[in-house]
Amino acid sequence: MGSDHNSGQQPNRSKAEHSRNCALTPFSRASEAKKSEDFKQNRRLAGINIARGATLLIASNFVPSVAFAGRQLEEPLADSVRGALSAAISSSAPPIPEFNNTESRLQYLRWLGEMSTRLKKKKTDFETRKEFLQTVWYESKRAGLDTSLVLGLIQVESAFRKHAISVVGARGYMQIMPFWARVIGDGDASKLFHMQTNIRFGCVILRHYLERERGDTFMALGRYNGSRGKPQYPNAVYAAQKNWLWSEKM
Repeated sequence: MGSDHNSGQQPNRSKAEHSRNCALTPFSRASEAKKSEDFKQNRRLAGINIARGATLLIASNFVPSVAFAGRQLEEPLADSVRGALSAAISSSAPPIPEFNNTESRLQYLRWLGEMSTRLKKKKTDFETRKEFLQTVWYESKRAGLDTSLVLGLIQVESAFRKHAISVVGARGYMQIMPFWARVIGDGDASKLFHMQTNIRFGCVILRHYLERERGDTFMALGRYNGSRGKPQYPNAVYAAQKNWLWSEKM
């Protein structure tokens, strides 16, 4: 009777389920379990990667202006050199160009107009652009530097961002390391975000490095970046400088 009962129940089971259970060996059951666990693990990893990607995206959107720049290295300075550098940055005179004749003034105005057009995408406000270019022109001439070289350096150092900060703490347009405020300034590193102060420091420091390197621009630029003797930084500045070359014939 019991045998008849059991034989009567067998047909009620799903044939597909019965066939699958019969086909699954201990090895294949373990394999199926592993696949299931791998799938769950992949989902967890995908979730972590998505979250990580979202975190990086949020970070990239909210991190302050960070410049891709090197660093000037603090070196011992003779008292005479420190005094000369301090005197070079001490004047607070506004950067208002003065000209001996009308033609020189007109030439400057033509340069200003052309550079303003080239810089428009970086600085959309005309008055801001004008003040910036006037300051770069004035401070580069005051330090005996090629204005196009200074503009190329600023492009590489800060991409024309006034409040740029590098990963090592260099500040402003020309990425001045804070120790310079202590060595040749009044010690107030916050002033390095002031446009004229920053550009004056940068031009005076670059002139100092040029004198140290006996006029070798390649080596002086390397010193400015803290990568003396390596070609990457000087070559980047030379390439950027081409964007700011100008002559009356252009």
